[in-house]
Amino acid sequence: MTSDSYTPKKPGLPVDYPTERIKNRRKTSILEETGEQMQNGLKRVLIVDDEEDLTWTLSKKLSKDSDKFEVLCVNSGNEAVDVLNQLPVDLVITDVRMPEVSGLDLLLEIRDQYPLTKVIIMTAYGTRDVQQEAADRGCFNYIEKPFEINELRQHILNAITHKRGFKGSVSDFQLSDIIQLNCLGRLTSALKVTCDDQLGMIYFQEGNIVHAEAGHLEGESAFYHIMRWQGGEFTVVRNQTALRETIQRGWQSLLLESMRRVDEASDLAKVEAKHARVVRQNKLRAQLNPIMKSQGVEHGFLHNKEGFILLYRGKLAKQTDAISSLGNQMADCVKDLEKTLTFLNGGAPEFWEFQLEKGLLVSCKIPDEEAYLTVLGSKKARSKEIRNAIRSCIPGIKELL
Repeated sequence: MTSDSYTPKKPGLPVDYPTERIKNRRKTSILEETGEQMQNGLKRVLIVDDEEDLTWTLSKKLSKDSDKFEVLCVNSGNEAVDVLNQLPVDLVITDVRMPEVSGLDLLLEIRDQYPLTKVIIMTAYGTRDVQQEAADRGCFNYIEKPFEINELRQHILNAITHKRGFKGSVSDFQLSDIIQLNCLGRLTSALKVTCDDQLGMIYFQEGNIVHAEAGHLEGESAFYHIMRWQGGEFTVVRNQTALRETIQRGWQSLLLESMRRVDEASDLAKVEAKHARVVRQNKLRAQLNPIMKSQGVEHGFLHNKEGFILLYRGKLAKQTDAISSLGNQMADCVKDLEKTLTFLNGGAPEFWEFQLEKGLLVSCKIPDEEAYLTVLGSKKARSKEIRNAIRSCIPGIKELL
């Protein structure tokens, strides 16, 4: 063994190990022990191993890199959790086999509570099962004992300089494009998608989509649900693995099926929107029934301030151009009337009536809406009856608008 390597050995401390530090450490919080180091802005590395001589040796050897990162050492999983609760930590290096809280349990705790903290597993028991379980729980990297100090140092530098992922807006990219990048790149990652107050996760394992979740949905149902979202933001987190696999279908097939469903939903939405407009128009027409049944009424229509006809009933029902012209003329009338009344300090008109040479015109503004209801009648039209009919219709019309 070289001076810059470490091999597991039986419990025991180096001759020069400051044993008093062990006792004092139990009495002193991590916050106090690190002192001014916490304020220097360096990356923080936490080493967790139940062998105190190992943590002391690693701390001493890695102190050469104090200009790049600071090192904290603890000897149990519970102590590590205490540190994480007190300090932001960029990287945790933990042994697998420890009493009370194992390294794998600590890894799972870090993934759930501190997702931005990377974890490197070190162990003398480097079976494939342990490696796979560590990877499944979100391990950033893996190192077997015995190892060279320089090897561990390089792992640390790689971890603290590694960018976990990238963020973007779905308005800038198609979500399907982001998914294809992950699949074609054979990445192991997690795609976090947010849309309004909705959150969805899509997990990739070596380029395959293996799991998705959104609200109470999971698997393919969640994937198709996320793919229907319009806009939002996404974050790609590298080396993030799913806790379970709920999707076996190939990613190309998933994307094709999602696009088919989106198109189908879009067509259905158009049909539903058209149906909703027809229903709304029919309800508005019904609201005008009391007015149109009033004696002498020839025209009843809703229009906005710009003259666009929202609904027309009367003698011009089949004459589109005439209806459009009527709307424009009424818009001019409203603007001129409003201008005159404003000049006279009367404010905007809300309800007005004109006795005409050949009939009657009654008009009113729909409260809180930029819309007007206008009624034109012949000489037989009765002013009071029309005004009462208009007032009875206004609440229903306002609700539909």
